[in-house]
Amino acid sequence: TLTDARNSDWLGVTRVLVDGGDYIGYLRSDGSFVVNELPSGSYVVEISNPNYIFESARVDISRKGMVRARRVNYLQFSDKTSMSYPLDLKDRQKAKYFQTREQWRITDFLMNPMVLTMVLPLLLIMVLPKLMNAADPEAQKEMQSQMKAFNDKSTVPDISEMLASWFPSTDTKKPKHKAKKK
Repeated sequence: TLTDARNSDWLGVTRVLVDGGDYIGYLRSDGSFVVNELPSGSYVVEISNPNYIFESARVDISRKGMVRARRVNYLQFSDKTSMSYPLDLKDRQKAKYFQTREQWRITDFLMNPMVLTMVLPLLLIMVLPKLMNAADPEAQKEMQSQMKAFNDKSTVPDISEMLASWFPSTDTKKPKHKAKKK
């Protein structure tokens, strides 16, 4: 039996699939269904409806005609939750075929890497001078002396001079060619 049978249109498009469609059953007007001529074995019963998603059940039929039903858990096969028989299957949720469009938020814009690379340096340029002015005079003098030492060109080696010292000097004069013999 299917609970929450909404209307007759809903019943017409719903199918009961046993083992993925090997056996098919149709719903009656009261929401019940019967699938006949099933041999003994283990079957997965699924409800196919374009608008709703139903829970699935595993039905084991013994040779003596005993029937046992369990919920199907495709993620944990060892989970064996029993169900009552005859089956009473409920719809889990309405089928969603479309994903809702994501809403635009200001945080998406602000956390964009392009915006961050442009805004953070601007903030640093605006905030650092204010922090420097707020510091005490001794700290300012110390910072200025450190900046002066850093900017002093005599302490920083010239890369071209360093590379030139690594390689031996070569003569730039061209060797004289011998006269060609005829």
